[in-house]
Amino acid sequence: MITLHISSADDTRGVARAIVPLLRAGDIVSLAGEMGAGKTFFVQEVARALGVTEPVTSPTFNLVHTYDGAKFPFHHADLYRLERTGELADLGLDDLATQGGVVLVEWGDVAKGDLGAGLEISIEHLATNPDARTITIRWIGSRWESRWDLLRRAVSYWSGS
Repeated sequence: MITLHISSADDTRGVARAIVPLLRAGDIVSLAGEMGAGKTFFVQEVARALGVTEPVTSPTFNLVHTYDGAKFPFHHADLYRLERTGELADLGLDDLATQGGVVLVEWGDVAKGDLGAGLEISIEHLATNPDARTITIRWIGSRWESRWDLLRRAVSYWSGS
C-alpha cells in the first residue's frame, strides 16, 4: 500500500499524471472516497494526460462514458447509483477493459471487490485543510505486481519517502 499526502489540487493533478505512463490497456482503476473528495477531478486529470480533449464529466446517470484517448480508449464509470452489485455485470466493465481500453471507476467500493485485478485508489479529506487529501493506493490481483515499484517511485514526491 502507498499512502500519499496531498496539499492542493495541483498535487492531485500531479499524482494522476504520474500514474498515467504506467497504465496499460486492460487496466481497471477503482476510486473511492466521500462526495467531493476529488474522484472526478482525478479522473479528469488522468483523461487529459491520456490525450482526451473533450470535457470529461461524471457519468452518474449514464453509469459509463467512453472517450477516445491518444493511447487507448478511456472509459469512465460511476457506480454511485448502482442499486445492486448484480448490475455490475450488465455494465460490461471487464469487456471494456479487455477490448483494449482503460477503465476508471468512481465509487468503485460499491462493487465490493467485484471489479477484479487492478488499482484501488482511495481519496480522503483532511479536516485540517480543505485542499488537503490523503490518497491511498493498493493493487489487487497480479496486473500491477510488475509495475508496483515503478508506481511507488512515480509518486514518491507525495509519500514522503
